[in-house]
Amino acid sequence: MVETYTIRDRRRSYRDSERKDTPQFVSTVVKPAPAPKPQNPPAPFGDLSRAEIPELCGLATQILHDASEGRREKRRAGIRMLFSHLAAHPGETWQERWEASPFNAEDALSVSTLACTRFQTSGVTSALKMAFGQRIIQPSLPGFRVNRFSGYAEPFRLLQNDPMLDEFFRVVDAHTRLNSVHKHRVKFDVTCALTTQGITFQHLTPSALLHYSVENKRLGLTHGACNQNRTRFAARVAREVLVEMGHFREGTPHTVRSCFQQGQHSVAALVDRYRIENAAVRQLLIDYLARRKADTDYTTLDGLARKLAANFWAVIERIAPEQKDLQLSSEVYEQWLAELQHWNSDKSKVRQDKASILLAVRGFYIDIQSWSVAEPEHWAQWVVPCPVRPRDLKGFKQRRREINRRMADRTRTRQPLLPVLVQHVESRHEHLSNLREAARSTSLGAYFAYQGRSYKRSNSPEDRRRLKTPEGPTVRAIDQETGKTVYLDQAEERAFWDWAVIEVLRHSGIRIEELTELTHLSIRQYQRPNGETIALLVVAPSKNDRERVIPMSPDLFHAVAQVIRRQTKGGRPIPFLRRYDHQERTWSEPMPFLLQRQIGTVHSVMSPNTVVRILARRCAEIAQTNRDFEDATFTPHDFRRLFATEVVNGGLPIHIGAALLGHLNLQTTQGYVAVFAEDIVGHYQKFLENRRSQRPEDEYVNVTPKEWAEFEEHFDKRKVELGNCARPYGTPCQHEHACVRCPMLQVHPRMLPRLEEVERDLVMRRKRAEEE
Repeated sequence: MVETYTIRDRRRSYRDSERKDTPQFVSTVVKPAPAPKPQNPPAPFGDLSRAEIPELCGLATQILHDASEGRREKRRAGIRMLFSHLAAHPGETWQERWEASPFNAEDALSVSTLACTRFQTSGVTSALKMAFGQRIIQPSLPGFRVNRFSGYAEPFRLLQNDPMLDEFFRVVDAHTRLNSVHKHRVKFDVTCALTTQGITFQHLTPSALLHYSVENKRLGLTHGACNQNRTRFAARVAREVLVEMGHFREGTPHTVRSCFQQGQHSVAALVDRYRIENAAVRQLLIDYLARRKADTDYTTLDGLARKLAANFWAVIERIAPEQKDLQLSSEVYEQWLAELQHWNSDKSKVRQDKASILLAVRGFYIDIQSWSVAEPEHWAQWVVPCPVRPRDLKGFKQRRREINRRMADRTRTRQPLLPVLVQHVESRHEHLSNLREAARSTSLGAYFAYQGRSYKRSNSPEDRRRLKTPEGPTVRAIDQETGKTVYLDQAEERAFWDWAVIEVLRHSGIRIEELTELTHLSIRQYQRPNGETIALLVVAPSKNDRERVIPMSPDLFHAVAQVIRRQTKGGRPIPFLRRYDHQERTWSEPMPFLLQRQIGTVHSVMSPNTVVRILARRCAEIAQTNRDFEDATFTPHDFRRLFATEVVNGGLPIHIGAALLGHLNLQTTQGYVAVFAEDIVGHYQKFLENRRSQRPEDEYVNVTPKEWAEFEEHFDKRKVELGNCARPYGTPCQHEHACVRCPMLQVHPRMLPRLEEVERDLVMRRKRAEEE
């Protein structure tokens, strides 16, 4: 069964944009391409492409003049081993011999295969590192990365004697957002790109760096990539640093991701995706959408183009290729209606949103008719009766009511599950936070206990190396019961954002796109006339052009304050980042977004899809122990409906609830509110109490035993053969106990056969009386 999909209506003005009648895509201006070979290749020590091995050994001694004799001899031995092996391959230069060796292909071998001992492995690897830095050899990316260098970036910089590269290293070292590991990775990515492409820092272009990123992804060489995740690009932070320092020209995409964002299609491109054969109708659709573009947003425009071009006219052309105008015969229209029942791509799927397509087509015809009055020269030739009949839309309101009923039932189902979800994320974050603090206070390799379980602090070589950095090693603990390693820094970070997202959603009722668009500037305060200060959450316009303000409850204020506290840890300001809008396909201006995280080296704003995955993971985790969550998951919009239900059923006037939710129509808010049976009973009881309080007190006197006995006797007398008499208390019988003729008789279902017997007897007696 196909779910009905409704695209959000994000209002945006396009009145100032130009109308373009030719297909055009707003795509990236950067294409991945290796840097062109410079006219003067870098050679910090002159041309060494044909140098003899003794000359290279002497140069190594000169470079390492401050090192010990043992280290210099180790480097010379490595050079003799490496270059003696390369000399056995064909070629006139060391570069040609390197390319002929097995060390440069995509399945390249490491030069460590030449060594027999660990001492020789270190020497030959150091010799290769010096050969790359001296620009004797330009390796391929696989040929470079197959060798494991320790500290390649800094020795490479010292050998280049490049002031621009030195400045780049200074900028990276002074960067406040990057830790020491990330700084090392940024330097490595840039120096690796310079080495493998045979260029200097001056010739590093956006295209060249993007080519390096793409090749690392293709070969699975990006740091942190594995067989399960080979979708990461390398040099993501390096690009951001180069843009910030001004090395790349203004207007260059600031992230690797932005290089591949297609951007918004032009109106002509939106239509041409569906290959309309009739040139006149194609141009009509382009002109119509261009006219509608002025008062709608890109997402709605995209959906309208799909309905009119793909679901309407492309199908019409397939049914009737000779159709030249909008005047459809009844046979063609009926055939199109039959085609509309199923998806174009899969005829086994039943289409449930056909009413929206019919409404779009009907609006298309009616708009042309109305526009032809003011602009007959442009639209009058296309004016024809609309083929969509009112009866084709019959049942649309009924379907909307059915959708509202399902949504209300969904809200009633999830309302009792919400406390379980909240308790789960709160306890999970508290557990991981306390476990992380316990592990942090434990020395490397030591055992510690937490909540009855035994753990061991990780003590790997990487941990010991990072112990010397300002940030210290990452907190990892090994569960002695299961043997699994828990990355507590990352786990606590994820648990915090799970808690923060759910808290803000359930206490504010904002939409998912509004949640991801919250910034530090959204937090305001208002001072009432009595001097009380109220914290406010300013929600930027999303579905309409109205900015709204939500007074923050203590719970909401606590959640937002915790987010700000984490973002400003150590007194740092919240970083200004750009956020990509998946609906509008545009990048925002740099702003201090609240829901931003650093994953690896990349600092980015949380996307709506990430929030959806957070909720799905937590519900799946609870479902393992709670059967109520097996078939029930939460979506971000569920919290909005639960918030609306809570505030309205809690006594808040519905027009105030509509203002908090950003609804322009009270009926929309009513559709969000799910009424529970308990709420109905409670409100009715309150109504009765209010009505009784307004009546005279003498009407509510105590009943005497005699009056109560008479009252009970009345109900005993109301019992008759066929059922009960509904005669009110204190009133006489007006039909002299002829109950069959009395409208107050309430016949019991079990006495229906007796009633039929009485009826037959009366009919027979009347017939006999007429005969005699």
